[in-house]
Amino acid sequence: ENLTLVFSCPKPQNVYTVEIKKGIDCKETPCSGEIFRPQSSLFPNFNRTFIWDLGVKPSQAFQLDLPEGGMRQILNGETCPDEHTYSIVTYLRTGPATIGTFCTGGTITTILVLYKALMTLQVPGHRELDPVDFTLSNGPETSTMATVKVSLPRGVSSTGFFAANYPNDFPDKQQVEWDFTVPGMHNYTVHFQAHTAPECLNGKVEVEYHKQGKSVTRLALTDPQPEHQQGDFKMVLKNCETNRTLQGLTLDYKVSVMRSGHPGKMLCTVDLTKHKDVSLQLLKVGSDPYCEMSVNSKIEEKINVAAGTIASLSFLDCPSQDVRLTATKTIACQHLGSCPSSLLTVPSLDSCLPIPLHSFTWHMNIPHDSTVDLMSPNGSLHQSLPGQECSDSLSLHVAESDGLSLGDFCFNGAIQKIQAHTNISVTARVPDFKKSRGPFLHASFNQEIQDTFIYRISPEEPQTLLATPNWPQGMKPSSTVSWVVTLPSQYEADLRFFNVSQPKCDNSHTSIKVMLLGQEDEILSRREDQPKDYDMLVPESFYLNMSNCIPQEGQFKAMAKIVLQKKSNLLPIILGVAGAFLLLLIILAVVCVLKKKKKSEKANKNSSIYMGKASIFRPDEIRFKSRSDNNSHIYDSIDETMVYGHLLPDSSYTDSLHGSYSGMQVDSYQTFSGP
Repeated sequence: ENLTLVFSCPKPQNVYTVEIKKGIDCKETPCSGEIFRPQSSLFPNFNRTFIWDLGVKPSQAFQLDLPEGGMRQILNGETCPDEHTYSIVTYLRTGPATIGTFCTGGTITTILVLYKALMTLQVPGHRELDPVDFTLSNGPETSTMATVKVSLPRGVSSTGFFAANYPNDFPDKQQVEWDFTVPGMHNYTVHFQAHTAPECLNGKVEVEYHKQGKSVTRLALTDPQPEHQQGDFKMVLKNCETNRTLQGLTLDYKVSVMRSGHPGKMLCTVDLTKHKDVSLQLLKVGSDPYCEMSVNSKIEEKINVAAGTIASLSFLDCPSQDVRLTATKTIACQHLGSCPSSLLTVPSLDSCLPIPLHSFTWHMNIPHDSTVDLMSPNGSLHQSLPGQECSDSLSLHVAESDGLSLGDFCFNGAIQKIQAHTNISVTARVPDFKKSRGPFLHASFNQEIQDTFIYRISPEEPQTLLATPNWPQGMKPSSTVSWVVTLPSQYEADLRFFNVSQPKCDNSHTSIKVMLLGQEDEILSRREDQPKDYDMLVPESFYLNMSNCIPQEGQFKAMAKIVLQKKSNLLPIILGVAGAFLLLLIILAVVCVLKKKKKSEKANKNSSIYMGKASIFRPDEIRFKSRSDNNSHIYDSIDETMVYGHLLPDSSYTDSLHGSYSGMQVDSYQTFSGP
C-alpha cells in the first residue's frame, strides 16, 4: 500500500519521529533461522525506531543469534557509539520488562526470551542506517524469563552486565540466566558492583552457580562471589515475591578474566648434555595468539635446543595440542671401518616438559662408498601401502636426506632388510613414547651397493605388495631400486605389475627387469618405449630391478604384487611315465630277441634237396605249385644208411627191384651233396 504524507512545517524531522513495526509470529509455523533487518530507504531524515514484534508459544522461548562480533550490554537510556541502539523488552503478566539495551561489538552471542517480546532499533535522523543481521528461531521449553549466552575473550578483560530493568526493579518471582564460556588456561572472577535487596514476602533472593560435573552453589547477594575459578559456568539470579512499596532487586556486576599462567616463570630446564647428538625442536602449530613459548626468557614461535646445550623453557597458555615437540639424533660416520652398528632407541627426555614427544628422528650420514642396512630387531618389516596399511601403534618413516620419501614401515612383514646407498633419516611415531622407546630398528654399515635402494624380502603371506620409492609420487631421476625376493620351498611367484606410470625420458631409459637368482639371463626386460606386458610367472627366487631415467615430462612409478602359488609336483609323474616307457621298451626288445632267436633255430633244423634243374625253396615255405614244378616226387632228406643200408647186402632184393620195373625210371633217389 502506497501512502503519501504532506507536512505543513518546513522541517518535519525535527517534530516527528517514525516507528516502523513488523510482526513475526513463530507460534503456528516455527521459525528456523529467519534473518531479518530493517528497511534502509524509509524516512532516512527522521529519527526512526524499527520494531519487531516476536512471539512463540507461552511455554517456549525464541532465540536470537546475534551477528558475528557479538553485542554488549549498556545502561537503559544510553546511546551506542554508532548511534544504532538495540533493546529487547519482554511481556510478563505483571507488565513489560526490559531484558537489556545493547550495542554491536561485544561478548554476548545469543539471547533467548520467553514467549513474547519486542526488539527495537533506534537510529537518529542524521545517521545513515547500517544495521546488522539477526537470526530468529524457536528455542526450547523453559520457565526462565531470559537466557543470555556470553563468550568471554582471551587475555585480560572485564565485562559488565545488568539485571533486567536495571536501574529499576527486577520483576518479582522471575529468574534470568547468564551462560559464560571461559577460555582455557584463564581464571574468572565475579564482582558485584552495585546491588539492592528487596523485602521478600515469599521465598528469597539467590544467586546460583552451575558447573558441569559439580553440585550447584547457592549464594546470597552479600556473600563472596567466585574468584579465580576456571571453566565454563552458568549464573542464575532468582527473585522472590517482594514488597513493592519498598526498593526492589537490582544488580550491576562484572566478570573479569585473566590468564592463569605466570609470564616469565621457567617451567622446565632441558639438559641435553646427558644425551649425545640429541636436539629438541618446539613449534607452535595452533592458531591461538595467546600461546607464548620462550627459551631463556625470549619469546619465540619456534624453539630449537641444540645438542649438548642446556635451555630454560616456559609456556604460557599453551595447550599441549597447540605445540609440537620433536627430537632428532645424528648418527655420522666418516669411515666405514669406524661405523659401529646401533639400535635406534629413544632416550628418556626431561620429565618437566609439559608437551608429549610427537616424533623422534635419526639422521644417518654415511661415507660415499658405503651402505646403511636397516633391519627390524623383531624379525621383519612391513611397508604401509594401500591394502596392507600399518596400524596406528607404530610408524617408521624412511626418507632421503633431501626429504624424498622411501616409505612408511612397521613390524611383521616380508621385508628382511633395507639397504640404502645414500644418507637417510628414520622418523618413529608412536602414541606414547613413555611406554614405547624401542629399539625400533637395527642400523649397520657395509660396503656400497650399485642400486640406490635394495629390499631383501621373503614373502610368506599369500600376496605381498611392492612400490617404488616416494610412492605415490614418482622416483627420483636416475635412481634405481631392487628387490631380492627369496621364495619359500616348493613355491613359485605370480608377479603382477599395476599402477605403472612411465615418463617421457630426456636422457636414458626407464627399465623393469626380472632375473632368476644365480643366473645372468633376464627373463623380463622392458623400457618405457616398449610393450607394457609385464606380468609373468616366476618359478623360483628372483631379482626385480626398476631404474628411472631423467624425465622430460611425467614420472616413473610402479607397484607390483607377488602372489605365492604352490608348485605342481610333476617329477614323480614324469619319472613314472618314463619308467613305464623304458620297461615297455625292454619288454619289446626281449620279445624281439626271443622271436629272432626262435626263427634262427628253426632255420637251422630244416634241410633242402638240390635238383640241377629244379628251383630252390625253403622247406617251411608254403607254396601251391604243379607236380612238375613242386618236386613233390623227390624225397625229403632221407638218411639212406639208416633206411636202406640193411638191404644192400641182400642181392635178391636188388634183383627184385630191377625185375619189377622195366622201362624208364620215373623216380630215383639221389644223394644230396649240396649245391
